[in-house]
Amino acid sequence: MKLTDWAKECGDELGLDVTVERGDVDRILDITRDAAHRVARPAGPVTAYVLGIAVGRGADPAEAAKKLADLTARQQPEQG
Repeated sequence: MKLTDWAKECGDELGLDVTVERGDVDRILDITRDAAHRVARPAGPVTAYVLGIAVGRGADPAEAAKKLADLTARQQPEQG
């Protein structure tokens, strides 16, 4: 199943009108990967969650993801 389709199904389950483009999926996966590797593994999904809250409250997805990517890049990679 495509992740864009999965996002639509998740939205439907929650009664939300969700449209996710491939670029959105890539952005989410990138920020999740980077946070998991540079901060701590659990930081990946937490960062994606925070991004979702920001976008849900009206933030521009690309701008919010850029800010979080910049924050993540300033972190030291997780050891071990």
